[in-house]
Amino acid sequence: MNHIQDRIPLANGTAIPCVGFGTWKTPASQAAASVAAALAAGYRHIDTATAYHNEQAVGEAVAASGIPRGALFLTTKLWNPDQGYRSTLAACDRSLCALGTDYVDLYLIHWPHDPKYFDNWQEVNLETWRAFEALYQAGKVRAIGLSNFRPRHIENILRSCTVKPMVDQIEFHPGMAQQETVSFCRTHGMAVEGWSPLGSGRIFQVPEIQAMSEKYGRSVAQLCLRWALQHDVIPLPKSVTPARIAENARLFDFSLDEADMRTLDALTGCGWSGLDPDHLVY
Repeated sequence: MNHIQDRIPLANGTAIPCVGFGTWKTPASQAAASVAAALAAGYRHIDTATAYHNEQAVGEAVAASGIPRGALFLTTKLWNPDQGYRSTLAACDRSLCALGTDYVDLYLIHWPHDPKYFDNWQEVNLETWRAFEALYQAGKVRAIGLSNFRPRHIENILRSCTVKPMVDQIEFHPGMAQQETVSFCRTHGMAVEGWSPLGSGRIFQVPEIQAMSEKYGRSVAQLCLRWALQHDVIPLPKSVTPARIAENARLFDFSLDEADMRTLDALTGCGWSGLDPDHLVY
């Protein structure tokens, strides 16, 4: 990869830009401006979700940009209260309306259900996936996948699906590499996206990363994003500050050496969000 707009083929041939722009925790009042800044900085991959409550603002920024729809890659996610066959179909239509588009490039189940909410969580997830397959066949979504699914959740889908998941979007940053899940996805032909690739604020205080920042003359954020790229994970950085949005796109004129990659791989306890698919509260 040599540019933020370079694309990676998913299992069905749909091509996804190698870096995305995230909008988690970006309020609707700031989402349009931040997405506009991202598009101006060269991003073409925008990630949102029903649960972020900013789909409409994201859609407005996309429309105002004047960039042809085919040049953009839009992702949104199904929120858990909408899981189930008919409710999933209706939820997707609401998201398309909010975004002002007749299709999204990638649609994800935001979180797996678990026994805390449903005794029959496996069946609920499967009914939802059946609706995803119908949306895919209808052309309303160009690729379908999962978010925050661990191997046992993915196995449940793989046992009976007609169309296999193409993506799993997980928390991924130094200190939270999720090696088991990443390896499982690779084995099953799924691309991995990394949300919260900059971790929490604690990651900016890690001495090892601060030393690397001085060594490479790069920001801590750039180092974390470059680390993700060198692991073949698609990072989804977010910011509402135009200068930082642009800085986070400048990742392709340097690389981390193997020793520094191993140092970052070995970090622990420096940025986990605390969100766990087996203990989700919503």
